[in-house]
Amino acid sequence: MISKQLLIVTALGLASLFAGPAGCGGKAAPGAVEYSVSAQKNYEKGLQELEEKDWLAASKYFGFIKSRFPYSKFAVLAELRLADAEFGAEQYLEAIDSYRLFIKFHPTHEMVANGYSSYRIGDAYFRQLSGDFWLFPPSFEKDQSSTEDAATELKSFLDKYPDSPYRDKAKDIVNQVGRRLADHEWYVARYYWDRGKPMGTVIRLRRLLERYRGVGYDEDALWLLGRAYVAVAMPDRARGVWSELVSKFPKSTHLDEARASLARLPAAAAKPAPDAPKPAPDAPKP
Repeated sequence: MISKQLLIVTALGLASLFAGPAGCGGKAAPGAVEYSVSAQKNYEKGLQELEEKDWLAASKYFGFIKSRFPYSKFAVLAELRLADAEFGAEQYLEAIDSYRLFIKFHPTHEMVANGYSSYRIGDAYFRQLSGDFWLFPPSFEKDQSSTEDAATELKSFLDKYPDSPYRDKAKDIVNQVGRRLADHEWYVARYYWDRGKPMGTVIRLRRLLERYRGVGYDEDALWLLGRAYVAVAMPDRARGVWSELVSKFPKSTHLDEARASLARLPAAAAKPAPDAPKPAPDAPKP
């Protein structure tokens, strides 16, 4: 039986089957295949189609291996490569399901043990994220559930596969995802501030600083958080964040404002002195 993955990728390329023949010496049409008599030869042809980004032809070869050579070691590899074909065809939800099934049924396989399948799941979540287009609201104004899914998957990958060769790629994506989430937190914090809701600003800025330090918002977030703390009558906390701004960012554009604001804050309440220790009672006399 033809696999679900093959049907999905095949559906993407039905129109290409009716395309005219390619130029002299080229393939007859995208998706055209010539099956071989061995599983290995078909697998090699499928890999070549993946390399050439003919996802439909690749899926045909791998589906053929699964149906005609179900007990070959290449049948297991074909399952993984079908997921790769779905990924390449931008069918990311289907690819995620396929990679998860591969991990579930082949937990000791090399391409699971080295983190490849898990990394591809995180990458697939990331590639679903919408970009900015001038006709639509910026991405940071939208719901960030998919962005958080990508961050969760990739951080899980980094925790689980400390020696994976895909760690550097995953870290790069995590940084990009972190920036997107920080953009959203900053947008919402400003939204609350501009509408006179400083406590909402406090909550969002604290989360931004707890989760997304170093992506470019630290100075602005500390400055605005101090102002929000003053607005909700928490001067001691304002003093703390402005003092951090002054000490950690001596070249900040908010430096003079932060120093002046610190000077205007009421003096910190003196902490009560601890009670003097009472003398120990005399030892009872015999």
